[in-house]
Amino acid sequence: MQNSVVKTLQVGFVQQSCTADTAANFAKTIAQISIAAGQGAKLVVLQELHRGLYFCQQEIAAHFDLAETIPGPSTQALGTLAQELDIVIVASVFEKRAVGLHHNTAVVIERDGSIAGKYRKMHIPDDPGYYEKFYFTPGDLGFQPIQTSVGKLGILVCWDQWFPEAARLMAMAGAELLIYPTAIGWSPNEAADEKVRQRDAWITVQRAHAIANGLPVISVNRVGHEPDPAGGAGLNFWGSSFVAGPQGEFLLCASVDQGETAVVAIDLLRSEQVRRMWPYLRDRRIDHYSDLVKIYRD
Repeated sequence: MQNSVVKTLQVGFVQQSCTADTAANFAKTIAQISIAAGQGAKLVVLQELHRGLYFCQQEIAAHFDLAETIPGPSTQALGTLAQELDIVIVASVFEKRAVGLHHNTAVVIERDGSIAGKYRKMHIPDDPGYYEKFYFTPGDLGFQPIQTSVGKLGILVCWDQWFPEAARLMAMAGAELLIYPTAIGWSPNEAADEKVRQRDAWITVQRAHAIANGLPVISVNRVGHEPDPAGGAGLNFWGSSFVAGPQGEFLLCASVDQGETAVVAIDLLRSEQVRRMWPYLRDRRIDHYSDLVKIYRD
């Protein structure tokens, strides 16, 4: 019998609560990244907008002061850390591209401290408590995986989670992992059964992306209550970060209400094994999909 070579990647994530003290939040993040690296992680994924509170609950112009350039303070500090720990880091930055032009951007820091690439959030929500269209211009970099020393990373951000087209395009471009930094939670005023349905839908749709594309999924969410600047109920972020394999199987699940740093091994060769059994890419009928580029089929 021929021996098979198992290519595994130790992946860590940092699920944390945040306060208005951005310096303290960032110091906590750096400490947790170091813990994950100490547990063997070679890739560490952070939650969406990890430096501070989720400021999009209201439209407040002063919040643009939180934005920074890329390269900038966050990428410089994380670059130094990545080089020291010999790891790849997926971070989330409120990017100031120009005066009056901002993006919600995931940036990948390579093991040598350099910027391997970035992804600007493509789908921008505008819902009660999530007024992101006020702050973020939709991304213009498309759905392009980022090549790193640990693999080709298909990075999407939060609201992108609900769109199968985004995951499919990343898979078609050769992504080996689908990665979702995110910030999502409940309003405290919602009914208990509705809260369960929302969280279950969020988990299910991402597991479905893993299954439909035969790829592992890493989803990292923030946790804890964050107040509404206008005095409303605020948001309770539901944590529940997880890693799923290419058939949607859970490899790691985090708490719904506690900060957590965890590491799990992902077998990167398993995707090929699964795609041989379930060859969805082979059987796609692209000759009949032209209507997908329409807003709606009238």
